[in-house]
Amino acid sequence: MSAKRYPPENFIGRELSWLEFNQRVIDEAVTPANPVFERMKFLAIAGSNLDEFFMIRVASIWDQIDAGYTGTDAAGMSPQEQIAAITARVRVMMRTMYDVLRKQILPELAETGVRLIDKDHLTGVQAAYLDAYFEANIYPVLTPMAVDATRPFPLIYNRSLNLGLLLESEDDDAPTFATVQVPSGLDRLIRLPSGDDIVFIPLEEAITRDIHKLFVGQRVLCCHPYRITRNADLSIDEDDAVDLLLEIEKQLKQRRWGSAVRLEIDHRADPRLVKVLEDALELEAGDAYPINGPINLDFLTKQIYSLPGFEACKYPPYRPRLLALEDGETLFDRIRHTDVMLYHPYDSFDPIVHFIRLAAHDKQVLAIKQTLYRVSGDSPIVQALMEAADAGKQVTVLLELKARFDEENNIHWGRRLERVGAHVIYGMPKLKTHSKIALVVRKEEDGIRRYLHLGTGNYNDVTAKIYTDHGFLTTDPTLCDDASAFFNMLTGLSHPPKLKKLIFAPNHLRKELLQRIDREAENARAGRKAEILAKMNSLVDEEVIEHLYDASRAGVTIHLMVRGICCLRPGIRDVSENIQVRSIVGRYLEHSRIFCFYADGRREAYLSSADWMPRNLDRRVELMFPIEKPALRDRLYDLMALQWSDNQKSCELTESGTYERRAPADGEAAVNSQEACMAAPSRQGR
Repeated sequence: MSAKRYPPENFIGRELSWLEFNQRVIDEAVTPANPVFERMKFLAIAGSNLDEFFMIRVASIWDQIDAGYTGTDAAGMSPQEQIAAITARVRVMMRTMYDVLRKQILPELAETGVRLIDKDHLTGVQAAYLDAYFEANIYPVLTPMAVDATRPFPLIYNRSLNLGLLLESEDDDAPTFATVQVPSGLDRLIRLPSGDDIVFIPLEEAITRDIHKLFVGQRVLCCHPYRITRNADLSIDEDDAVDLLLEIEKQLKQRRWGSAVRLEIDHRADPRLVKVLEDALELEAGDAYPINGPINLDFLTKQIYSLPGFEACKYPPYRPRLLALEDGETLFDRIRHTDVMLYHPYDSFDPIVHFIRLAAHDKQVLAIKQTLYRVSGDSPIVQALMEAADAGKQVTVLLELKARFDEENNIHWGRRLERVGAHVIYGMPKLKTHSKIALVVRKEEDGIRRYLHLGTGNYNDVTAKIYTDHGFLTTDPTLCDDASAFFNMLTGLSHPPKLKKLIFAPNHLRKELLQRIDREAENARAGRKAEILAKMNSLVDEEVIEHLYDASRAGVTIHLMVRGICCLRPGIRDVSENIQVRSIVGRYLEHSRIFCFYADGRREAYLSSADWMPRNLDRRVELMFPIEKPALRDRLYDLMALQWSDNQKSCELTESGTYERRAPADGEAAVNSQEACMAAPSRQGR
């Protein structure tokens, strides 16, 4: 990359931009138009997002500080300045989350007949039930751990819920610290007898109520829940790793013991207790976050959202559109005669599962080649691949071991695939394989024919129900030739030249993107219409942003749909006046990557697995591919126009780096793009 051509004030800090995205998730929990169970779910998602943010992003900044790094980010902030800004923003964010929980969500849940109570509000019947439940189910599992001269501070699991205590006895000059892990193997919420209502008490409340039974002879001065978040990023030296699989397995065991980066603790906790934890965990005072409510909101989705009989408190059910085949027509027949483009979850993911299953059991299929990044825990696609290998077909799978937080699942599936005879490649050295591609080789009457699937999202049948992604099925000979060469590169030592239609990172994608942005700029300077429409999850790469700034200055109209992180600052005079950035957060997670360029009237459209981030362009194996048939290309342009018109779930990024919720102008109809996609008739293929 060339030297930076725009000053830091023209960029938004990556971490602060991500926090603004999480705020938009919280905003959905606040929005009264959303059903209460869905609002509760958004709150839990925001909490889970923060967990990962601290485990990876905040942890990496602390690593920079510990290493003595003195550089700055794109926005000109030092690591210390980033930590200070993050801490201040997250404190406000977490207060907002728990205010929403206490003042809005829980009261509305109570109106539906679901109540959450504490140990001080039990009826006599409930108290008796809880005593019996504690003795039978909780007490046998608990392990009290005191800290003194002979008992060192115990290792506290990452994200485990614990109770911290200060104890006093007649022989002690000072209080003794003790900790009790809240058992993760028990339900977080205990259902209590309550007549018609559903009444829960948190497990930690039940333990606190009877905590004295674990410390006979000691006086419990205080008892408060706490949880720590640790650095969970894997540190793998691939040069020294003899066996990457074994090295990752070893690192996974260490993930729970990374250095602590955050302490969440009951806001009523004794300051002495907080100080003991900060000192033992080597945390700064600013790393402790007081929580006014239950710590870790996962139970909202794991136990309450799944309660039967509350469908009226959720989004109305939606049945995805199925790919309609003619009588006697197989999926292979359809793809052979026409390209098929699906838009999940509005179009069912079942045809993609069926594509692999059909290939597994079709006697004419000779080989299946596929990349897998994240799959479900009970993946029908992996099951079909195993059946294909067991039937003697040649099955080759590149299974990415370095897919963060999916490593264990992928190791599990990789070993099962190997046992039935599949060829498994566990990623590529120094790179993550993030591309979504499956190639089926079939012997037909007129010779060998290849069937290709390319996508923007994972081969995951579970997330395909809640992530918006595009899938593309084709027998285009050029694309299939490229796919074969691509797999040869992944599995062998081949270094193919630039492919004809497939564009892949890290070899060519950055260059090709910049060329297309620059071409629009050249057309604008020549007085011709120039336009860039792009949709992605994150826009971080400084070089790409600078080329977009150049294009804006040349007069190119640039509309960007960026769901999450956006380091580009729109609306700067003489820099980004022609750039607008919007973000949609709604019922489904916007995940597809669509890149459209006016191209002097040719209107090019591409789908991709890659965001515009350094990791995607330089450190991952990614794919970008053209959608050339006019009808399918037009569908992508129509979708971009629809999402740009959204004035219900869309926010616009301002020059200051904050977002403003869009609303219908006077006389303008309300547009919810996701609801419009659900209501739209099928336009699959043809």
